Amino acid sequence: MIPQHLLFTTRFHSATPHRGDLDRPQRITSPHRLTCRNALVTLGNVTSLPKLNIVLHQPEIPQNTGNIGRTCLAVGAKLWLVRPLGFQLEEKQLRRAGLDYWQHLDVELLDHWEALESSLPATRHWYFSKKADAVYTDVEFEPGDTLIFGSETRGLPETLLNNHPHRALRIPIYHPVRSLNLASAVAGAALEVQRQWRKRGIIADALPPSLKPANT
Repeated sequence: MIPQHLLFTTRFHSATPHRGDLDRPQRITSPHRLTCRNALVTLGNVTSLPKLNIVLHQPEIPQNTGNIGRTCLAVGAKLWLVRPLGFQLEEKQLRRAGLDYWQHLDVELLDHWEALESSLPATRHWYFSKKADAVYTDVEFEPGDTLIFGSETRGLPETLLNNHPHRALRIPIYHPVRSLNLASAVAGAALEVQRQWRKRGIIADALPPSLKPANT
């Protein structure tokens, strides 16, 4: 059972129809619907989590995207998917990986990269790549930031990394591992953002006092 205060509204948006994609706007109504105002997610009159955006550029594996959707819901982030996708959004593997949380996810489907740039300010973009020099734990994330990840086999386009070298980040790993699983990389980055925001007092504990386990 998902706590009522964590229920989100699912929205699929697309500029043009694509066969097989779940493009038509869908709305799952919950008793406490979350709405976005500026960089904050608000629940009624109570400010909850600062808004974090997570972008998957041309993801290929439905299980990864399903797991990433679950992570986004857990950290209060919005998921953006940039076409082309390597799967259809109604595939069982995606839904199975996302469990019963997928229907509550705030997710937007875009036809191309330019549509994302027009929706989210590029000044707050962070590009994750194993080719980057800066380490993701060495930067200070702000509310409204966007974490961008490439496809499982190709990563992000070289043009994006070359045009924004000062905003490219890597997650250090030891040899002989060449790269992390995409879902693992997104989870690690999203939880680092949460850690920083808690340390700086931007957010409090994820669970309200009523849902915390009693001290023993």
